[in-house]
Amino acid sequence: MLPIKDILNMASLFVIPAMLMLIPLYGMYKKVPVYEVFVEGAKEGFKIAVMIIPFLVAILFAIGMFRASGAMDELLNFLRPALTAINVPPEVLPMAIARPLTGSGATAILVDIVNEHGTESIITRIAATISGSTETTFYIIAVYFGAIGVKKYRHALVVGLIADIAAIIFAIYIVQWLFS
Repeated sequence: MLPIKDILNMASLFVIPAMLMLIPLYGMYKKVPVYEVFVEGAKEGFKIAVMIIPFLVAILFAIGMFRASGAMDELLNFLRPALTAINVPPEVLPMAIARPLTGSGATAILVDIVNEHGTESIITRIAATISGSTETTFYIIAVYFGAIGVKKYRHALVVGLIADIAAIIFAIYIVQWLFS
């Protein structure tokens, strides 16, 4: 019997290629003009990208100021004893904080973690799993909801943050269970 880690590794080799083949095939089966629909979606995506630039600049500036001011380091030092007590590596806290705010900022933090701890460390695996299993909730609300004029986003924010918190908790403990 193969360990779950080996099964997941083998399955992960086929998921994306299978999706890249099955989605267009399904569209063709349903008689959807796949290429034309793809091009139309790309046009809409470009228009949205241009509309969200001001929102993107604002949120990236705020994250940069938070990190540059040293507030992230102070928060990490303050919470280190509590995180250690519940078996959460304090080094992943910046990822857990930044990920709901910005994807690019979280990616920069992930790169820092990889450079400091290596690709095979439990800390890097937890941070990478947090990155892949959470969403940039505040970014989506600020950018996409702002771009289309949505004013009532309270419930979306609450649900998004609950999902992010659950994903962070599960990422920490499942990665520790699988790789420790």
